[in-house]
Amino acid sequence: MSTRYQKSEELLQRAERVIPLGSQTFSKSKTQYPFGISPYFIERGKGSKVWDVDGNEYVDFINSLAAITLGYNDPDVTSAVKAQLEDGIIFSLPHRLEMEVAERLVEMVPCAEKVRFGKNGSDATAGAIRVARAYTGRDRVALCGYHGWQDWYIGTTARSLGVPQAVKDLSHTFPYNDLPALDALLKQHSGEFAAVIMEPMNVVTPQPGYLEGVKELAHKHGAVLIFDETITGFRYSNGGAQELFGVTPDLATFGKGIANGYPVSAVAGRADIMKMMEEIFFSFTFGGETLSLAAAAATMDKLKREPVIKTMTARGEQLRSSVIALIEKHQLNDWLGYAGHPTWSFLTLKDAPGCSMWDSKTLLMQELLARGILWFGTHNMSYAHTEGDIHKIVTAYDEIFPMLHQAITKGNPAEFLRCEPLKPLFKVR
Repeated sequence: MSTRYQKSEELLQRAERVIPLGSQTFSKSKTQYPFGISPYFIERGKGSKVWDVDGNEYVDFINSLAAITLGYNDPDVTSAVKAQLEDGIIFSLPHRLEMEVAERLVEMVPCAEKVRFGKNGSDATAGAIRVARAYTGRDRVALCGYHGWQDWYIGTTARSLGVPQAVKDLSHTFPYNDLPALDALLKQHSGEFAAVIMEPMNVVTPQPGYLEGVKELAHKHGAVLIFDETITGFRYSNGGAQELFGVTPDLATFGKGIANGYPVSAVAGRADIMKMMEEIFFSFTFGGETLSLAAAAATMDKLKREPVIKTMTARGEQLRSSVIALIEKHQLNDWLGYAGHPTWSFLTLKDAPGCSMWDSKTLLMQELLARGILWFGTHNMSYAHTEGDIHKIVTAYDEIFPMLHQAITKGNPAEFLRCEPLKPLFKVR
């Protein structure tokens, strides 16, 4: 048992007795954090920093899986939630916040004419698929990217245990930035696709005309175009990736940053399609829970009032240029790359003889965590990140990259690792 993470490791053992994997969220579990060099429980957060149960401080570049956009315990959001708490959390009839937050979404998001709320991104994507099927009278779904835990999506991945084959057979994946592949897929089952759902951007930037082409193909084949903006919404721009790229889908789903980490998600889109929400069943006891809606209202108001996206993007650009220069400096171009949007960027890794990408990722995590940086491959920016935070991670990369270069070129990562390397689970994107 490591001294630095002693309490974390003790709590993990305790948690595993009552919780599978010791965590409610797969991406926060021990499968993602190597034992012996990782914290497993966070005690509190403020701004860009978090503290684990052992008292170790970190600059957080995971930000609750990109759910935190303003920063932990943002004073405006916290104040709004405290005020609403005095009035109540859930009631026997709707609260006017449901309407007021929906109005904000309609104002900010290009495709939004009507809105329904859920609690998780998976609620929203599953709801969008159901309403698209109801609207078109069709069953098949074409998908690209990550869309949550529900059967219709997860059945297409290696984590499909428990999903009926009949459900799997109705979902079809297509590659990003490849219009001919999507066209061929839609023609393969002509007249049967209810929806084309995709993350408008994740690791790779859309090629010129790609998103426009997807929309054209979807409509040509009578399918509803859905942008899954669970991450890109309120991160790429105030109106999401659809506003940034100028392509308006029929429906869009939102979550994560809509309320700076409070549990609320949304399906938004064309009024004629959303009207089918009156006929399908998409209903939650806690769908109108007011603390999260108060947080959403405060978050969206701050996005409009202050240069949140502009600041996050500038910090992300600063990080990108610095890391790309370090990759060049330390001669790691053959194995490391940098991709994504400045507010949600990825350090990409490749296998090398004697040193897999998982060896490299584990070594990077080991050394970054030891230097007080919470990281697992992405840089999920928040408004609270400072130039000092950027300097901290850039300095850490500059110290770690020579070690990584040696491990890769000599094929001896085990000499540097103080834990077992991570193992591949399933490809998310």
